[in-house]
Amino acid sequence: MNKKAIAIILLLAALSGVAIVSAQESEDELNAIQTVVPFLTIAPDSRSGGMGDAGVATSPDVYSMHWNIGKYVFIDGNGGVGMSYAPWLRNLVPDINIAYLSGYKRIDSKQVIASSLIYSSLGDVPFTDEFGNLERTFRPNEFAIDLGYSRLFTENLSGGIAFRFIYSNLTGGSYSGGVATKPGISFAADIAGYYQKDIEMGSKDGKLAFGLNFSNIGSKMSYSDSQTSDFIPMNMRIGSSWSINFDSYNQLSLTLDLNKLLVPTPPEYNSSGEIIAGKDPNVSVPVAIFQSFYDAPGGLSEELHEIMYATGLEYWYNDQFAIRGGYFHEHETKGNRKYFTAGAGFRLKVFTLDFSYLMPLAQNHPLARTLRFSISFDFNALRNASR
Repeated sequence: MNKKAIAIILLLAALSGVAIVSAQESEDELNAIQTVVPFLTIAPDSRSGGMGDAGVATSPDVYSMHWNIGKYVFIDGNGGVGMSYAPWLRNLVPDINIAYLSGYKRIDSKQVIASSLIYSSLGDVPFTDEFGNLERTFRPNEFAIDLGYSRLFTENLSGGIAFRFIYSNLTGGSYSGGVATKPGISFAADIAGYYQKDIEMGSKDGKLAFGLNFSNIGSKMSYSDSQTSDFIPMNMRIGSSWSINFDSYNQLSLTLDLNKLLVPTPPEYNSSGEIIAGKDPNVSVPVAIFQSFYDAPGGLSEELHEIMYATGLEYWYNDQFAIRGGYFHEHETKGNRKYFTAGAGFRLKVFTLDFSYLMPLAQNHPLARTLRFSISFDFNALRNASR
């Protein structure tokens, strides 16, 4: 199968919301949750990408918009901007990529505003007629634009809210089964909280942090006037981090994230199309959020399988050089993404450069050898350097 055929398969999978999985269990036992615009769940930056895709409670940085907008108010500095780039699924197709741009500006000691843009290109895809004749080549693309606000509530507690516009153009208006398609559009919001506190461990100083983020809470999306709308990846992310300063040069941090999609689990049907286990997935967004905690046809055990966890470690030397590692786990029946990550960072006066590398446990995995690159600039450092 050539790369263009594979690209079409990926496109159709994205249109239908089907997760591409690899599992050891039989096919009947697979029950991955289905959403559109899954690019919203991909870790866009290399720092978190090197720590197992964990970041809801890590120390704040310019990329906090994706992980927890509440963190921004604790960031050092008055403003900054960061850019990331990741070739994606290069084991399958050579021209899929994801780019991310994020920035923040401090209003005062208690308020920060931030914005970001994530853009996903699925590469060139040929569209043919019913006889297999090439009609045109189109480059499907998706993007989301965010605008957010972070505020300090107490000395240790902050919160934030972000609003998101999501656009997904997968067909360029082509006809499918005689029906005209259209770009999918959705509006969503994030609501997040962050708590950090300085602690002492013997003679060492450290910090303990907790984070909570409800992300992509928004309207369903459809790619045609006749198609049933599908859920976007509404998600709950909760986690904690702990760091210790061994001395003025050496710092170590550990973090753990737990994730759960807040969308319906596909129920089990009989031959007549009647639901025999689970709940009806055709519900409104508010109902879906609450129902997602008890609607799995396999009961509590399946609900627990829907929790993904990410854990990471970060070591800084002299606040200039970082080494990172992590692990991400998703149950076999829910997507089977299991991989280790590694990364490094270099911080100079004006900018910080990070990169990460992904290593799946399964052989020939589509995500194998995924690289992510990030660079960020501190406005204060730029201003001082120009003087």
